[in-house]
Amino acid sequence: HLHYIRKDYETCKAIIKEQLHETQGMCEYAVYVQALIMRLEGKIQHSLELFQSCAILNPQSSDNLKQVARSLFLLAKHKAAIEVYNEAARLNQKDWEISHNLGVCYIYTKDFRSAEEQLNLALQLNKHDLTYMMLGKIHLLQGDTEKAIDVYKSAVEFSPENTELLTTLGLLYMQLGKHQKAFEHLGNSLTYHPNNFKAILAAVVMMHTHRDYDVAMNKYRVAAHSVPESPPLWHNIGMCFFGKKKYVSVSSRLRAVGSQGQSAPSCKSELYMFLAYKYITY
Repeated sequence: HLHYIRKDYETCKAIIKEQLHETQGMCEYAVYVQALIMRLEGKIQHSLELFQSCAILNPQSSDNLKQVARSLFLLAKHKAAIEVYNEAARLNQKDWEISHNLGVCYIYTKDFRSAEEQLNLALQLNKHDLTYMMLGKIHLLQGDTEKAIDVYKSAVEFSPENTELLTTLGLLYMQLGKHQKAFEHLGNSLTYHPNNFKAILAAVVMMHTHRDYDVAMNKYRVAAHSVPESPPLWHNIGMCFFGKKKYVSVSSRLRAVGSQGQSAPSCKSELYMFLAYKYITY
């Protein structure tokens, strides 16, 4: 155990080998840790088989079943994972992780009603940021932005410094045209994480709307240090220069994005349209 938590996996595997030899393969914890290491090494099928052995050695352990289900999930066997998680839930009805992971599995099988039930149960047992995020995702997948906002508002009340939650909530308010609330949450996100690229881009979009190009450019300079090769970033910088009628600058910025080849396939045609418009109006 000590070598495992220290990530000294080679020594850990040597000790496991000795233990399994001495116990003729009947040491449950040695098999369990070996399975964890196999998973970390990307040997998911092997880890599944080892966790199944643990479940045979100790069929009353919900932890063993949780790990079996986790390996099945990683192998994209979501229906099989659901069956094992349900079996684990019968052994331990107060484990938020089981309910959370069941909810995630149901999302992948597109059973959103069951997913919502399980995630709400997980939140009743223990509140976690990730559970809130997955529950909000369900509502977004069903096109219910208002419900998603309610979930993320509850999440922010629970975890007010989580920048991902704040940014997502700001983006959702933007979709509804509630720019004041959007700017408030995006601003809070940037307070805790000034280099949050997603929040910067979203906030600056609203600055573009109000033609506050100089402030927008200052924000883009911050973002450029974090993601200097981002096509959307240079696209938006180009649009700032376009708004300021600095057409030579917009040309160089948009050409820089277009020259990135396959890294920016979604915006290349739009960029070239802007370039063409620049040459027509210059």
